[in-house]
Amino acid sequence: MPPSPPSPETDEPAAFLGIDVGGTNIKSVLLAQAGGAVTVLDHAECRTTGSAPEEILDQIAAIARDRCASAPVPMRLGFCLPGAIDRDAGVAGVMPNLPGIWHGVSVRDRVQQSAGLPTSVVNDARAFSLAESQLGAGRGLGTAVGVTLGTGLGGGVVIGGKLHEGASGFAGELGHQIVQIDGELCGCGNRGCAETFVKTTRLLEATGLGSVKAVFEHAAAGQPSAVAAVESYVSHLAVALANVHTLLCPDAFVIGGGIAAAGPRLLDPLLERIRALITFDRPSSVQVRPAELGPIAGAIGAALVAARDR
Repeated sequence: MPPSPPSPETDEPAAFLGIDVGGTNIKSVLLAQAGGAVTVLDHAECRTTGSAPEEILDQIAAIARDRCASAPVPMRLGFCLPGAIDRDAGVAGVMPNLPGIWHGVSVRDRVQQSAGLPTSVVNDARAFSLAESQLGAGRGLGTAVGVTLGTGLGGGVVIGGKLHEGASGFAGELGHQIVQIDGELCGCGNRGCAETFVKTTRLLEATGLGSVKAVFEHAAAGQPSAVAAVESYVSHLAVALANVHTLLCPDAFVIGGGIAAAGPRLLDPLLERIRALITFDRPSSVQVRPAELGPIAGAIGAALVAARDR
């Protein structure tokens, strides 16, 4: 039997396990929280082996059970998935980037029963946004909008250090604002979503290159198809974020994900394009910051959600 988790009434640091599920890898983080201080105790990564929702959820639970075999035992588990989540019900919606049919699956209950830990579930971009706002590039800001650039376009809104989820719990879906009526079919079922213009496959298909890094390198060297692909990507992303700025006027956008690794080659022209689209605010009020927490941000955020839900 694993040791019992610390009681919330004691002064001992409470540990929380966060797990971030991606189509290729699963990352886990153990956080310790005492008072206002949060410490990352350790983190790990493994391949996502499941090819159906039940298999992936069982893999999450197995990771949690393994972690409970040694001290400190987490008090709660939080995990995040790349898609729509009804947090109140713990039920999945559309998951365009994971195998299998997730819609209507009771993801929280299955993991909680198998892992033997009180469990929370959240969208992965929302988890990223919360982590960066509390511990990363958005710390200390009144309003921060997290932006994840990779397979698709994800996001989250944090106001006063708290994740803004809206009345129904789905606030923050930056990638699924419609920017072209009757545009390309999106994985969410709508047409013309920002994500259809801002995703990895757009860059690769337009250039015939094998990686995003190569696309930006070829663009920097002036290769015409790469230049055109990057300009299109930046222009469409700028429209999406200018829309968000007009609605929220955040202190900053915090941008992470695999494509954000392009650094100034992406962020400098992006900031310029967003500012050029702003008319109801001072363009200089638009700020863009690179994320700081790296690939474990989602897992950190999932653990923070678990700590918040206790």
